[in-house]
Amino acid sequence: MMKKHLNKHVLIIAALIVALVVIYGIYRDYRPEISLLFDLTPHNQVILLHLIRSHGLATMVLLLLLIAIFNAIPGMSNLVICIFAGLCYGPWVGFMINWLGNILGNCAVMSLIREVDISKRTKKSKILTYLLHQKHPLIGLTIGYMIPVIPSALVNYAGARLNLSRGRFLKTVAIGMAPTSFIYAFGGDAIFRGDSKRLIGAVVAIVVILLGYVVVRKIVDRSKVAHEAA
Repeated sequence: MMKKHLNKHVLIIAALIVALVVIYGIYRDYRPEISLLFDLTPHNQVILLHLIRSHGLATMVLLLLLIAIFNAIPGMSNLVICIFAGLCYGPWVGFMINWLGNILGNCAVMSLIREVDISKRTKKSKILTYLLHQKHPLIGLTIGYMIPVIPSALVNYAGARLNLSRGRFLKTVAIGMAPTSFIYAFGGDAIFRGDSKRLIGAVVAIVVILLGYVVVRKIVDRSKVAHEAA
């Protein structure tokens, strides 16, 4: 008997609805700051900077949930939310929000990945093939999580195909999501402080990570050519 799969489109729509509810909650918390942005006098700018960093645990949880949801939805990026977390809470607390949110999002995807009908395009992905045939698969998956251009769903699917234990999966995600989670938070804090040197450092770090993706793609292409020639 053919196994019934969850409808991924329904799951994505449900996640988007929850995301909209969370965004509305964040909007309500930041309504005073938004009002000040439309009348940004020097006096109001000082008040604005104070208000931005006066938010508490409730807003922190909402940002964490939004990061997790955007991480879990294929094709969505939580970059802006992660930078916003760093802007509002500083590099270290912002990092924890980003990191935990990204881990939670990947855990949600991994828990559902076997129940969803994966597209043929995903199954034939060159990057997926590369991840599945690594000599050290945990290192390959960790690098996959580190590079934001590589869809997390693809890396999670590779992890499911490799039958990672829960402990190994959590370790891989935790290590893999740490660098970008910190860089985005660090960049957000640099924007808040108006520190151009820090901001340039964060941009350079993101560029280095993207260059890492280019290198991985070239390795994947070379491996495919070598495999076809053999």
